[in-house]
Amino acid sequence: MKTSALFHLAFPVRDIAETRRFYGDVIGCSEGRSSTNWVDFDFYGHQLVAHLAPDECGHKSTSEVDGHEVPVRHFGAIITLAEWEALADRLRQANMKFVIEPYIRFKGEPGEQATMFFLDPSGNALEFKAFADLSQVFAK
Repeated sequence: MKTSALFHLAFPVRDIAETRRFYGDVIGCSEGRSSTNWVDFDFYGHQLVAHLAPDECGHKSTSEVDGHEVPVRHFGAIITLAEWEALADRLRQANMKFVIEPYIRFKGEPGEQATMFFLDPSGNALEFKAFADLSQVFAK
């Protein structure tokens, strides 16, 4: 199904200042509106809203996918391969501890994709993907 809609995602964080540093400086998101309890980010053209809610932070469960323990609750973006490589480099330079190191999944198969998983400072799991061919996003 094709749509022109953007997504809006709200998620809990333990500290607004560290969230601003991480999503702004490390991920590269520009900031939108904010208050003392929440902050909006432009997350690759979509609205990401971090709400101060320390008791709700962190990921709790994983699921085995292709030999990796993938955080069940996660979010992220599909970006260009050049953006993905630049982000992986920035994360390495920031000494990010990856949940799943950047690698190519389904190499040479339908749906080949670059992927990586990591946690933000509040323990929210993020996955970033890139496809050489975006028509392969839903390939079986």
